[in-house]
Amino acid sequence: MAYLVLALAIVSEVLGTVSLKLSEGFSKPFPSVLVVIGYAAAFTALSAVLKLGLPIGVVYAVWAGAGVALVAIAGAVFLGESMTAVQVGGLALIIGGVVALELGGAH
Repeated sequence: MAYLVLALAIVSEVLGTVSLKLSEGFSKPFPSVLVVIGYAAAFTALSAVLKLGLPIGVVYAVWAGAGVALVAIAGAVFLGESMTAVQVGGLALIIGGVVALELGGAH
């Protein structure tokens, strides 16, 4: 259950971040509202995950790492932003680091 709530936190954070780009400095109302909703949902879900007992280091690493990777991918796929081989390598390192933290924290 905790990992399902963590996934919700990640998706909400990605929604908020992509909407931040689309809001164009909060000049567009609908994306601006999505920023607030996305971040509020993300932090609410993140708080719930911590209350469910997962370690904060692992939770934050997974949340932040997955968020960074998904936002970069969303930027490339949906917003026409570039993605170089070096950036792909960096994302792979982030994902590898998150996996290592998760495996290291497993009992």
